[in-house]
Amino acid sequence: MKRIGRIVSLLLITALSLTTLMACGKKEAAATDLLSQIKERGKIVIAMEGQWAPWTYHDESGALVGYDTEVGKAIAEKLGVEAEFIEGEWDGLFTGMDTGRYDIIINGVEITDARREKYDFTTPYAYIKTALVVAKDNDEIKTFEDLKGKKTSNSLGSTYADMAAEYGAEVQNVDTLSETIDMVLSGRVDATLNSEDSFYDYLKEHPDAAFKIVALTEDASEVSIPMRKGDETASLREAIDKALSELASEGKLTELSEKYFGGDISKK
Repeated sequence: MKRIGRIVSLLLITALSLTTLMACGKKEAAATDLLSQIKERGKIVIAMEGQWAPWTYHDESGALVGYDTEVGKAIAEKLGVEAEFIEGEWDGLFTGMDTGRYDIIINGVEITDARREKYDFTTPYAYIKTALVVAKDNDEIKTFEDLKGKKTSNSLGSTYADMAAEYGAEVQNVDTLSETIDMVLSGRVDATLNSEDSFYDYLKEHPDAAFKIVALTEDASEVSIPMRKGDETASLREAIDKALSELASEGKLTELSEKYFGGDISKK
């Protein structure tokens, strides 16, 4: 009887140990899952420039507004958390996400093959064409092919800087859209590239700006939300995809597009 009692005791201890190990395993798994962390802390940390109208910028009162700002808030609401926005220069956004300072970036980020190698992306939530801009008195540049041997200004690491370089331009790096346009207008560079809608928005505020759009890409690029690659972010990506699908079907993305761009960029 004593031997049986010892065996039962050993079995109970073993069962308790296994239960404890399983519980620890689940806890550890939860701790490495980004969506679980976000829900536990009650907020999702979103990186953006805050200086790129109409995507993300400050209004006259100083409040952070824009298409991406409102998309970020709408996604956070769908996830049941608050949106915390942290602003920074373009070339530092990805570094901050790589180190875990930010959960995601919502900043008009276009999907490229190079970025897909390093990051996972949600389904696209906007589609944009790239515009080529020169000073009004510039008659030398009329197509993207004319950029060969010319100077352009663009944000470091942006899709537009990469595109200009691919066409043979010498790219000078700046931080904001306004700086790129200023460099074109002052003659320090020959051209700049950016989203078509950003230039139209700039002209709303500066109707006398002496620049012109001379070319547009035929295809629209896909704008999406990047995040760190791996199992850690898989459930978050699925949750954001679901949120974006709901926002599209509810007409919210169309509403925000028309509010900030004067047209629906949420569809191809």
